[in-house]
Amino acid sequence: MLDPRKLRLLRELARRGTIAAVADALTFTASAVSQQLSALEREAGLPLLERTGRTVVLTPAGRVLVEHAEAVLESLERAEAALAATRTGPAGPLRIGAFPTAARALLPRTLAALRRDHPGIEPMISEIDPADVGAALRAGELDVALVHEYDFVPPVVDEGVETVPLLTEPMYLTTRRTLAEARDDPWIVSTPGTLCHTMAVRACHAAGFEPRVLHHIDDFDTVLLLAAAGHGVALVPQLAAANPPVGVTLTALPIERRTLIAFRRGYGGHPALSPLTAALRQSTAAAIQAGGHG
Repeated sequence: MLDPRKLRLLRELARRGTIAAVADALTFTASAVSQQLSALEREAGLPLLERTGRTVVLTPAGRVLVEHAEAVLESLERAEAALAATRTGPAGPLRIGAFPTAARALLPRTLAALRRDHPGIEPMISEIDPADVGAALRAGELDVALVHEYDFVPPVVDEGVETVPLLTEPMYLTTRRTLAEARDDPWIVSTPGTLCHTMAVRACHAAGFEPRVLHHIDDFDTVLLLAAAGHGVALVPQLAAANPPVGVTLTALPIERRTLIAFRRGYGGHPALSPLTAALRQSTAAAIQAGGHG
């Protein structure tokens, strides 16, 4: 019988490429990951990995097993969700990941609604960049997460993750001018490697210029304060622009950010997901109404 926990490790190896990367992502030691994969090979009765020095690649049998691992893990997720649904009501820990803007603008109201209407649910919040959500969901570190995608940035496709839309919001430029007219200004953008950074740079490229980036800031409140003090211009989403500081004039752009609710495939039937989704939608409507933009 194949161990699903070992199948999860094999799947992560197929995605990440090295045992060290799998160990780092799942907070194991590399030797522990290697031992578990060797045990999986014994269970399968076939070599699943080819080892050449420090390099490890999947054999044809390993690739076949990874394809089936997705279906096996999804089925187990559905079984766990079905068992949870037999309880008298949604209850237990609910590990939620969120990017900073959503954590600040949406989650306080959401948690209040869950406490009021579903006191058996125990929400546990972790701030996380959307680029890291897929790995955290697959590893079981999170049950559900809020992620975003932008125009100019292709959405990240993860076969082990499902999403449902929550919010579409416009992006704003922190000046009264157009994007092309801000070509000579200093720019404030997010940390390289984040979706926000990629979106800002590609939006400037689409307008015909390379931004002169002086500041890398991930927190939009800080971005707005720097813009108000004249230290640069930036692109900010509607949720972050609800109460801009004095000195910032916001100009709506034909660029959108879309926020989605993400969860492991098979988790959609879990009884905690529906009340969380309902609470998030109520919080989103309240946040947009309070913002006064768009």
